[in-house]
Amino acid sequence: MTDSDRNRPTQSIGVFRAEHLRVVNGANQGDGLGPADDLMLDDIYRLSPLAVQVPLGLVIQAEAPFRIARDSQTGAAGADIHLDCCVTFMSGDGQTTECLVLVETDSGGDIASVYVLPLAPLDPRVDYALVGINPDTALRKFAQVACVSFTRGTMITLASGQQTPVEALSVGDRVLTRDDGAQQVRWIGHTTTRAVGAFAPILIRAGTLHNTGDLLVSPDHRLFIYQRTDKLGAGRAELLVKARHLVNGTTVTRLYGGFVDYFQMLFDHHQIIYAEGIAAESMLVDTLTRAALPEELDDRLAALLSGHSDGSLLEIEVQESLLSRPDVAELLRKSSGG
Repeated sequence: MTDSDRNRPTQSIGVFRAEHLRVVNGANQGDGLGPADDLMLDDIYRLSPLAVQVPLGLVIQAEAPFRIARDSQTGAAGADIHLDCCVTFMSGDGQTTECLVLVETDSGGDIASVYVLPLAPLDPRVDYALVGINPDTALRKFAQVACVSFTRGTMITLASGQQTPVEALSVGDRVLTRDDGAQQVRWIGHTTTRAVGAFAPILIRAGTLHNTGDLLVSPDHRLFIYQRTDKLGAGRAELLVKARHLVNGTTVTRLYGGFVDYFQMLFDHHQIIYAEGIAAESMLVDTLTRAALPEELDDRLAALLSGHSDGSLLEIEVQESLLSRPDVAELLRKSSGG
């Protein structure tokens, strides 16, 4: 782990160890899920009933591969992590489930561990046939998980003060930002996905953080909190907090089931904007999330997104250990003046 890694953005994901997802019938019978080159289509897999998802912390570097974060609860700190492939399983009822295969390598470049990131829940009582192996889509799928997104109907504050649903915004519209006043939207992304697993959105009920309406966002969407008093013990007034760390089962919940429309907003710089009356981040482009952008935007990225290399906003993100308490949402509401 280098000193420069300490200031890079990190991503924590819940993974299974590959040995807990084994072939119960097929050419690789008895083997755990492995890299693309070792897999055989039509093998039947089953998740161990003892399997639990463990947190894997990743440092998002300027270029692939990623690196295991120094405070990760899984893997060797500083080891390289490669996004090997995206696999597709089919259950007996015809339902498909995608998983990402991540490979940890040692200093000699040899495989040390393999992990599975399910993009939808896996049931240990169900057999899954391997029907797809794609090494080319893993980064894009991972980027879609990592992108901060608002859901259809979220009211965004324009520079004029007008409230507009995110789906009604257009490129060129001027949105109110916390630090740079009125800023033009440079790109708007839209994806529709099943609200399962890593894609299930977080609902923050109206009033929970002084929001005027219900706020429904992607799990890793960071909200900006200004503490009048440091009740959290973060040692600073300005905080960025991921929505999923606020889940308490009552005022902040995760919504599973059906489909969700996600919208991403891109500005010249990573910005704090206002959604349902509270401050939240816009899309940050880095090595990971860049893969979610359309190819036609690539030619303009260098000039358009130079400001995204400034990680000043990320320096105020709250470490997860300070948020592992059931009353954290209420604590932040009170600390910010409520």
